[in-house]
Amino acid sequence: MTEPSSPDRPGSKPAGGAAPAFATRDPNTAAFWDERFRQGFTPWDQAGVPAAFASFAARSTPVPVFVPGCGNAHEVGWLAQAGWTVRAIDFAADAVAAARAQLGPHAAFVEQADFFTYRPPFAPGWIYERAFLCALPPARRADYAARMAELLEPGGLLAGFFFFDEAPKGPPFGITRAELDALVRPSFDLVEDEAVDDSIPVFAGRERWMSWRRR
Repeated sequence: MTEPSSPDRPGSKPAGGAAPAFATRDPNTAAFWDERFRQGFTPWDQAGVPAAFASFAARSTPVPVFVPGCGNAHEVGWLAQAGWTVRAIDFAADAVAAARAQLGPHAAFVEQADFFTYRPPFAPGWIYERAFLCALPPARRADYAARMAELLEPGGLLAGFFFFDEAPKGPPFGITRAELDALVRPSFDLVEDEAVDDSIPVFAGRERWMSWRRR
């Protein structure tokens, strides 16, 4: 994910102090993310498993799960311990290192790769969206939707958290509901759309749990 673009936005400062100074400002580059992970500035990280994610997994039949832009990958460890088949990627080396460090015996489930060219070692039944779409500059959204449709077979699910905000700057880059519908409805049907009540500050009041089924 990303850091908020303005120091006045929720979550733009770590607890107890101001945000560090960063040399890289382009979220299209791995260096942007590497620098933030190296400095421990990850205000998008819930440091645990969100309730909506755990609820969805608990009521679902286990399928192979793909997690793009996994960051610290807390959910990957949760799924692996529950016996799910899972593979996660991040294109920032420092993010992958952080994920592997906290995953312990499940570290091999995380790889460094580019979502737009990576091919998972299985056909995903569920792609988990967690602060990945809002990490991408808006110019990459059409590519995101096309790649999701390509990776999921009919019946597969794109399910997770979607960040709604009309502020023009980012990251995180919010999206309007109309924009999201235009992006995914050509290939997906909406199955679930629920409020989130345990958001971290950077997303509070502006994210929803949504599940989209590939047609």
